[in-house]
Amino acid sequence: MLKYLMDENVDTAYSKQLKNQLPEITILKVGDLDAPDRGTLDPDILIWCEAKSFILITNNRASMPGHLKDHLAQNRHIPGIITLGSRLTMGENLAELLLIAQVSFEDDYKDQIINLPLTF
Repeated sequence: MLKYLMDENVDTAYSKQLKNQLPEITILKVGDLDAPDRGTLDPDILIWCEAKSFILITNNRASMPGHLKDHLAQNRHIPGIITLGSRLTMGENLAELLLIAQVSFEDDYKDQIINLPLTF
């Protein structure tokens, strides 16, 4: 099953709700004990995600494409980045994240940014 790292600006309710609905999922949030510290720069978060095989869940649609481009230019890779749908409700975003976690394979989103929604 995929592993998610929630960006520090993503509402904590996402992690809690995902874990409640899918207890076997691995979810960390920036600032958690085993995750990057709060305030870690995005390029360093991408390196951490690459090393630990976590997909980054973020609200950052503005600068993340540039960070990913720079990351890939350094001959690095990432399991993927998913940006939450700004026009979706929390429930709709959660449904998308649950579906992705349950039906996706590890390399489905490699080196890509996926913008939610996928299924609407």
